[in-house]
Amino acid sequence: MATDPSPYSASQFPDSIGAEALSIALVGPDESRRSTAMMALAKSGGADVREITAYPEGMDSGVQTLGRGYDAVLVDLDSDPELALSLVENICALNTATVMVFSENADPELLVRCMRAGAREFLTFPLAPEVMEEALVRAAARRPQTREVKKVAGRLLTFMGAKGGAGATMVACNFAVALAKETGEKTLLIDLDLPLGDAALNMGITAEFSTIDALNSVDRLDGRFLDQLLVKHSSGVWVLAAPGRFLQYQASTEAIDWLLRVARKEFDNVVVDLGSKLDLMSSAAYKEASTFYLVTQSSIPELRNSNRLVQQFFAGTLPKLEIVINRYESRTLGVSEEHITKALTRPAQWKIPNDYASVRKMQIHATPLVLADSSITRQIHLMVKSVSGAEAAPAAKKKGFKLFG
Repeated sequence: MATDPSPYSASQFPDSIGAEALSIALVGPDESRRSTAMMALAKSGGADVREITAYPEGMDSGVQTLGRGYDAVLVDLDSDPELALSLVENICALNTATVMVFSENADPELLVRCMRAGAREFLTFPLAPEVMEEALVRAAARRPQTREVKKVAGRLLTFMGAKGGAGATMVACNFAVALAKETGEKTLLIDLDLPLGDAALNMGITAEFSTIDALNSVDRLDGRFLDQLLVKHSSGVWVLAAPGRFLQYQASTEAIDWLLRVARKEFDNVVVDLGSKLDLMSSAAYKEASTFYLVTQSSIPELRNSNRLVQQFFAGTLPKLEIVINRYESRTLGVSEEHITKALTRPAQWKIPNDYASVRKMQIHATPLVLADSSITRQIHLMVKSVSGAEAAPAAKKKGFKLFG
């Protein structure tokens, strides 16, 4: 199994135990041992597994996420027994997840220490699939009977600019508004372009709380708490804004992943504006996006950056990448279509026309473009239709302009 640059990576196994698969966190720094454990979990079935490649320490956000975000936590004791036992004790103190441990050392003293720390299962490594399956059945039986049936996680739609000023925020904001209005689905826009994101400015709203408030509170962040941090735009879109003043802040991958997990439980659609922040490409905003939109322009600097990003992050099949060329003008291009496609390594799916007057009007009045007809609006409606299946809003007949697909 390939090493993940982030402490968190996800794998899905089929559900064979019950109506709802167990969510399991597999914790251990040793890649080969995790790989062996993953094989045992795969053979036993019935699990939605996420690998954690480092032991969270103390009662930080990583421990809170493990304790509250999963049905069971499977911990490798042997990589660092003392740190692992401390982790077990801290997770068990939350009294939520079933904690299971595994070790090559079947020493009775170690077993007693694990029991005192709160572990419910002690498994001998290498793990036998039948033993693992029995442990998962017991873990499933410990889930609260009153637990709500988990709905399908909402779509995660992520926008990132190839360069600052490419227009990712403008496209993300208008996309979110169009998606909410055309589908009637509950839609959330999250501004992760920290600390200077301006999604709220584009939407014409003032927010009392911000994304940073959510990320600083992951130990108690659930759907109810998240709702208190949001502002509802008149279009129906809910917004988690960047702070209104400069705050130096570096978000952890674990905190962002938890925020997105909670958001997708509460909303049908979660639209994320990353700005042009490459440091978030190890988070779920990239890894779990159903569609990732790379917003660029047809100028040399943006195309050069786009080429680097596509080669670095999108050489595989996931996440699904769609390229958006913003401020596109077919008749005044300094770069040919052929060279644009070559630079991007693939054709762009979307071309947002250069409509300066409409964008300027949006900036002055702080009103999303898609609330009025324009060439930009019509293209964004088509983008929305492509992910939702909803009928695109009828486009008024235009003069002297060809709509690009």
